[in-house]
Amino acid sequence: MPTKIAILGTGGFGVALSVMCRRSGQDVTLWGKFPEEIAEIRRYGEHKRLLPGVPVSPEITLTSDLSDIREAELVILAVPSFAVRETARAAAPFLSPKAVVANVGKGLEKGTKKRLSEVISEEIPDRPIVVLSGPSHAEEIARGVPTTIVAASKNRESAEWVQQTLTNPTLRLYVNDDVVGVELGGALKNIIAVCAGICDGLQLGDNTRAALITRGLAEIARLGVSMKADSATFSGLTGVGDLIVTCTSMHSRNHRAGILIGQGVPPEEAISRIGMTVEGCIAARTAWELAKEQGVSMPITEQLCLVLEGKSPRSALHDLMGRPNRHENERVWLQGQE
Repeated sequence: MPTKIAILGTGGFGVALSVMCRRSGQDVTLWGKFPEEIAEIRRYGEHKRLLPGVPVSPEITLTSDLSDIREAELVILAVPSFAVRETARAAAPFLSPKAVVANVGKGLEKGTKKRLSEVISEEIPDRPIVVLSGPSHAEEIARGVPTTIVAASKNRESAEWVQQTLTNPTLRLYVNDDVVGVELGGALKNIIAVCAGICDGLQLGDNTRAALITRGLAEIARLGVSMKADSATFSGLTGVGDLIVTCTSMHSRNHRAGILIGQGVPPEEAISRIGMTVEGCIAARTAWELAKEQGVSMPITEQLCLVLEGKSPRSALHDLMGRPNRHENERVWLQGQE
């Protein structure tokens, strides 16, 4: 029997998941907040702006009415970080008591500095949350490009059920119980991706990009371990895997925004030109605040915050390269002593 899956959010990833799940035989409902967007997808049979050329099957139920998710066995939130709390709160009254809730958004809640699963748990209490994360561009998932991601939860049974439900010939899932590490890897890699884009916009070389990605991973792990994540998680799909794909691909909106900034476009204008949420620019300030609270060093994140406030990218690069000499030894930086 097909599983009844409700996907909340008509961004690129929500639409891509809907297409993939329907292609693998599941009973799919796609909810969007804006009726006019739902009507446009229904009219054209695709999301013309975000996923042009990707057919949205007429067998997918398209709706802007949350009461249509009442029978869903799996409810997946696929909205930007700033909309997670609002969406979870709105959906809560319509969830089946047995429904499993999952989230594919990557980010941190501005103000509270909470991980998104924490936000969802506050609005939908007393049920396990499964985090889906890993190197996964919407454009490729929608087209059936082989992809591997992670299902992370404190409740192993729920994570394994989601793994079993979503696995298909083009999507392979691994289970992980390190929810903190998986979520932080997904949120913080966007920061480094913006910086990688800035390097490309400045027309720097492969050496620079490799250094940035590697040292970016170091500070992601440093903050993660200080918050009780498992250091091994950052060597996996949701750490180095997601970091590589986001820092090197033009599918990445964070990378594209960084390129514009590196080319001299003011940050606010660069974000506006992208036309979608640039999570790395939202997460940077929150991550820097967390780093200061935890007493760990995140120099790349710090410099991005300053660039977003008006500092020139070349000046930020100069300051990073001119920092005092340090050890690279992992035992040192994982202890927050870069």
